[in-house]
Amino acid sequence: MNGPVLCVGEVLWDALPAGLYLGGAPVNVACHLRELGRKVAFLSRVGDDELGREIGRRLARRELDLDLLQIDPVLPTGFVRVDLDEKGSPSFEILAPAAWDALAAEAALEEAASEAAAIVFGSLAQRDERSRGTLETLLEPRAGCLRVFDVNLRPPYDRREVVEASLKRSDLVKLNDDEMRRLAAWFGWPAASLEAAAAALAEACEGATVCVTRGAGGALLRHAGRTWEHPGFRVQVADAVGAGDAFLAALLHGLLEDADPEAALREANALGAYVATQHGATPRHDRQAIDALKQSS
Repeated sequence: MNGPVLCVGEVLWDALPAGLYLGGAPVNVACHLRELGRKVAFLSRVGDDELGREIGRRLARRELDLDLLQIDPVLPTGFVRVDLDEKGSPSFEILAPAAWDALAAEAALEEAASEAAAIVFGSLAQRDERSRGTLETLLEPRAGCLRVFDVNLRPPYDRREVVEASLKRSDLVKLNDDEMRRLAAWFGWPAASLEAAAAALAEACEGATVCVTRGAGGALLRHAGRTWEHPGFRVQVADAVGAGDAFLAALLHGLLEDADPEAALREANALGAYVATQHGATPRHDRQAIDALKQSS
């Protein structure tokens, strides 16, 4: 599919021990897709403040289309405090309210959605009814458009009814193993194995592609009734923030290019592992380092 990918949702600043980094799952996915050579449209909202203006400058340097970046006259630009444990795994304090809670439906947005090969969205951006309502209008079935749900269960914004409604609108679902087990408990799916849970999720979504990431343990992909697994790549972790977003970008890029699912899964694991070796969620891609990772196992 040659159309642009429309990424929708939060853009914010991650306050990490190493400093402030551009963040938010949708913008992370957008930046990595752009690095992979795809055309990307990005819908979010920032405050009329210096942090918002700096986001605009940084996204422009990443060659993202900013026509859909909205400016809120009242709400501030999003901000998240991030703590890292001894393994580099993050925990988040997501400040509210933020400008991205008030995504507005505009004519340009409908046009962008009508041209998109895929729309990437998550659960966090739906914590406010304003953004949730705008997103719902975008997710009506569209011929040739893949609806990609990136499950991000971030307490206290992890509402079951929001996730359930999003699953019903999804063609591709990406989540981590903890989130998979939680959904299995919510909906009564088999939890004896991730493969069984992923198969149940795919069936509940009427045949959607399902990908479950397992951190350093790689990932499982359920696609077109078949299952593939990859053990992951062992790396020295700087921080794991954004590794899953990079993984999703590479997987989606591969599937849109009709790559072999097993090859797309391997590429996604390699890019996610590479990002985990870097500080921040959207480092520039070092193709040589990524290829070296792929040859390491």
